[in-house]
Amino acid sequence: MAWTLATAKNQLSEVVRRARSEGPQTISVRGRDAVVVMSKDAYEAMTSAPGAPQDFRTLLLSFPKIDDPEFYRALERRPFPPRDIDI
Repeated sequence: MAWTLATAKNQLSEVVRRARSEGPQTISVRGRDAVVVMSKDAYEAMTSAPGAPQDFRTLLLSFPKIDDPEFYRALERRPFPPRDIDI
């Protein structure tokens, strides 16, 4: 269900109850969707999907390390033939 910010403020317990029983609830600000309120179970299911980083730190640590040769291979320029240009 969609809520305006004013209504959601006045009925926060209802927003939370519906998020737990019916699913994510959208709150709009000035006519535009701004946030989604969801149950903790739904949030955990979304963030624990296979391949999803658990947090920002884990995401950063998953990148190649500077001392890893793969890091430098990714930076190497690939040889492309020169372009013909009119002078």
